Amino acid sequence: MRIVVLDGLMLNPGDLSWDTVNTAVQAAGYQADHIQLQVYDRSAPADVIDRAQGAAIVLTNKTRLTAETMSQLPDLRYIGVLATGYDVVDVAAARERHITVTNVPSYGTEGVAQFVFALLLAWCHRIERHDDAVKAGEWSRQADFSFWLTSQTELAGLTFGIIGFGLIGQQVARLAQAFGMKVLVSSRSNRGQVDHPHVSFVSQAELLQQADVISLHCPLNDDTRHMVNERFLQQMKRSALLINTARGALVHEQQLLAALEQGTIAGAMLDVLSEEPPATNHPLLAGTEGHERLIITPHIAWASQAARSRLLEIASSNIQHFLRGQPQHVVS
Repeated sequence: MRIVVLDGLMLNPGDLSWDTVNTAVQAAGYQADHIQLQVYDRSAPADVIDRAQGAAIVLTNKTRLTAETMSQLPDLRYIGVLATGYDVVDVAAARERHITVTNVPSYGTEGVAQFVFALLLAWCHRIERHDDAVKAGEWSRQADFSFWLTSQTELAGLTFGIIGFGLIGQQVARLAQAFGMKVLVSSRSNRGQVDHPHVSFVSQAELLQQADVISLHCPLNDDTRHMVNERFLQQMKRSALLINTARGALVHEQQLLAALEQGTIAGAMLDVLSEEPPATNHPLLAGTEGHERLIITPHIAWASQAARSRLLEIASSNIQHFLRGQPQHVVS
């Protein structure tokens, strides 16, 4: 059996072992000498067909698998997405060709939720800016025992709004409540209400009007693409903050920049952009007034070793279940 990983470097830069995949396939009844696992660090679009030719199983993180590509891979039976979001795969085309597509929905719950508050606390206290100032001698030059360069914000008593209430959104709610924040949720499914009786489920309009912090935790699809646009931002409080650790294209970046420059909202913290890596002239990287109201990190909320290890274990388990005829985490 030929198994190809199209872009394995981000999942495993060397601190994990791909033997987990081989072990899972053997557990499904395949002999070790019948398994051919090929791992590529990354694959350009032009390389995909050649590299995946003859493979029954293809694993991908961000490398796209289109209908045209799948039509030229007659042996392909299974696509494992090494992530929660699966918009890199034409799922409808896969279904037409009877190719099973799975994802890994819960590996990063704790890590991503933690990172949401790392971003928020970075904004509230500007730790690095004060650390730099102290090391530059500024504290030593003070007449008093304390000084601060930015306002220090306390979270207790503020309202935290969550759009999308899957596993990550639910964990974010728990952490927000631990900080003493009131939690509002806007979710199409309203799942999780029973387990979160102290969370208020409201319309998106109500959430935008009331929340001091808004965090996005919804999937990217035709309905949610550019959901954060001029109209969305104008409904937010001028003192409110936006956090996005989900998908970059949820945000219309030009309109967000305009809102930051005009003071429509107080600030934004983004771990994802619509283009990754971004071009050097990306508008959000330019040195504008809006830039001062913005924190950007390079899509690292998912990247703790613990989370990546869970991702690889679950992805391997997905393969094992598929080979046993009992697929799990199938994308519909």
